[in-house]
Amino acid sequence: MTTERCEAVAPTRLVTTVLDEVTVMLQEVLGEYEFADAEITMSTRFHDDLELESIDLVTLSTALREHYGDTVNLAAFIADRGLEEIIELTVGDLVHHVVASLPAAPAAEAV
Repeated sequence: MTTERCEAVAPTRLVTTVLDEVTVMLQEVLGEYEFADAEITMSTRFHDDLELESIDLVTLSTALREHYGDTVNLAAFIADRGLEEIIELTVGDLVHHVVASLPAAPAAEAV
């Protein structure tokens, strides 16, 4: 496999893996609500689709830190956003933030 192919595949695999992991975390957060079985995709919106409240974001933030460590900081991710931007956040926005926050893996391990 060429280096270019490795670089193209690794981020896609990583995004898929992080989406799966974030979905599990969200389902745990939503466990007490009627949205526990909701389909979660990259375009799922936290506010409009899942109806997450601020306390739910705190719970999600804790789960993210426990799973990924201190490099993934949800509070810092949303701190510079206005209210409308926060309301429009999608699962995909969070997934891309997580992927960007993770330490880069050596190319040999990524594929």
